[in-house]
Amino acid sequence: MTSKERVLRALRHQPVDHTPVFMWFHPETTRQLAKTLEIPPQFLGDVLGNDVHQTWVGNNYAMEGITHEHDGQTHRDDWGIEWVRIGGFNQILTSPLEHATAEVMRRYEFPLRRVNTLVGAMEQVMEGAREYLIGCDVSPCLFEMICRLRGMEQAMIDIAEQPDLADDLLEKATGFACALSEEACRRYKPDWLWTGDDVAGQQALMISPSVWRSLVRPRLTRIVQVGKQHNIPVAYHCCGALRPIIPDLIAMGIDVLNPIQSKCPGMDPIELKREFGTSLTFMGGVDTMDLLPNGTPGEVLRETISLIEEMTRDGGGYILAASHTVPPETPQENIFALYSAAGITKEQILDRAASVRRAVNG
Repeated sequence: MTSKERVLRALRHQPVDHTPVFMWFHPETTRQLAKTLEIPPQFLGDVLGNDVHQTWVGNNYAMEGITHEHDGQTHRDDWGIEWVRIGGFNQILTSPLEHATAEVMRRYEFPLRRVNTLVGAMEQVMEGAREYLIGCDVSPCLFEMICRLRGMEQAMIDIAEQPDLADDLLEKATGFACALSEEACRRYKPDWLWTGDDVAGQQALMISPSVWRSLVRPRLTRIVQVGKQHNIPVAYHCCGALRPIIPDLIAMGIDVLNPIQSKCPGMDPIELKREFGTSLTFMGGVDTMDLLPNGTPGEVLRETISLIEEMTRDGGGYILAASHTVPPETPQENIFALYSAAGITKEQILDRAASVRRAVNG
């Protein structure tokens, strides 16, 4: 069974040879693991057994796709956002509309002229289209996007006090996300469209469900419909406690929900599976706050096996992933135990690493 077949069967809630995997790592975790396995970092996902090849074509490319060698280095993206590397990650240094007047905000335009170039990032992942499930990530789409442009505090003030300005910016964000999605689906035919916005904190939604339903849901529905019109599943990423809007996501046509931060209120993955498992495929749920960094390999193996068993009682509908990027303080034996729970042994990983070394070294 190829990786593509494995993930597609899981999406259809059908049995697979082993649980599909799509794991994300902190940059330092990637560096450490690649050093241990003696491979170039770009091969790590395949060596470990990830089943998805995905890239960013929206603003997350500016955050995660552009890498700097040293902390303190900066770049400015096509949206006018300035980023700085801190602790291995790119973080926002300045937001272009944080102090903008209403007139300047209304004149602001998303970089539509750059859509073709941005979508071109798909070229590299398409090389694995025969073997792997290919994902196109257009996130952040709406709420998180305007927070990046306006600064979170000012974006929240806009929603409360200047809803017409927030509405205008959200409408522009929608048009841009739809343009990216349409171009990517038309040109590359990915296997799923990945959308998302972090609209939730660790305890609750950052905006009320009613405000989300008024401002965000109708626009997110338009983006989802691009994927549906191209007959592909649509995934949605949101960290935190988003339980109140999960029924909305299902009604809109979302097929995959990620990352299931199990420590947040209402986000116990097994409870979510019981309530929504016939309508959604869940991806995530392995705790990165305590279990992975602090547990023993035996604990990681047992708890992950139990999670997989509960999340696949209908035969599928689950993709193994962590609830966030795997932090660098995670013992490497815990990472191997995590993959072992999905049926990917350390010996298989070491064999694949050896094959990569032979190929790289000629």
